[in-house]
Amino acid sequence: MPDQKAKSATIGIVYILAAVFCFSLIDAVTQYVVTVVPTFMALFVRYMLQTVITSAILLPMHGRGLLRTQYLTLQIVRGLLIIISTSLAFMSLKVVPVGEFTAILMMTPLVVTILAVVLLGERPRPSSWIFVTGGFIGMLFIVRPGAGDSGGLGWDAIWPLGCLVSSSMFQLLSSYLGRSEKPVTTHFYSTIVGMVCACAIVPPSWTMIHDLNLWGLMTVMGVMGALGHFLLSMAYQKAPATTLMPYIYCQVGFSVFAGWIGFNHVPDHWALIGIGLIAASGLGNALNMLRLKRQES
Repeated sequence: MPDQKAKSATIGIVYILAAVFCFSLIDAVTQYVVTVVPTFMALFVRYMLQTVITSAILLPMHGRGLLRTQYLTLQIVRGLLIIISTSLAFMSLKVVPVGEFTAILMMTPLVVTILAVVLLGERPRPSSWIFVTGGFIGMLFIVRPGAGDSGGLGWDAIWPLGCLVSSSMFQLLSSYLGRSEKPVTTHFYSTIVGMVCACAIVPPSWTMIHDLNLWGLMTVMGVMGALGHFLLSMAYQKAPATTLMPYIYCQVGFSVFAGWIGFNHVPDHWALIGIGLIAASGLGNALNMLRLKRQES
């Protein structure tokens, strides 16, 4: 039995690494695409392809049972939160390097800790606040409020910070729905809601694109989005979140590497310190949660 659990956990880790690689690739491709294609048009193409691929895979497997949910309103709210997060991510990647953007977004587990206190009345352990504080300091090293052209993100940081808040609320709601809802149902509703919203907002920004390379890149965004979320759900089927969480922070490294290869961008020394602090704080928080869970069991 222990060998079986170890094997399952190893498979889950492979899945989570593949998933975060997909997400890093999406962000790098998006950073280029949104400089040429209107933001909402790129968003529509991604969600259209993601919906087609997700439906083609999940509907034959689960049939109408895929649509059964006890919390339809919350499923719709979750879908709205993910389309808001994705829109803000697209806006962020117009002005923020992919590595710094990913590092800020990796504060999501830490912000969820704060939201759990404010919205759910939970009481985290003192050690959790140490990691939250470390992540916040790291974010300040990257953003450097007011720095602007001198090296920090300045006011451009408003987009990734907005994405961080909406993504954190999305994760908190996901955790709540995960107690009773099937992961495939929750994922399917989020995809459909995102597609409906994208259809509603795309017409004013639709532009004729004749460059086949751009269509190819947008196709990559859609395919990698569907594949990444599928791998993510598979990972959580194979291993618990406490086991997988530390490996999510590999996305920061993947994104910095993608920014270097794709855009010849290397974060300055202050940003690198901030990225390191955020990754260390998030990783420390995940490992601390794993340690506490082992003690309780």
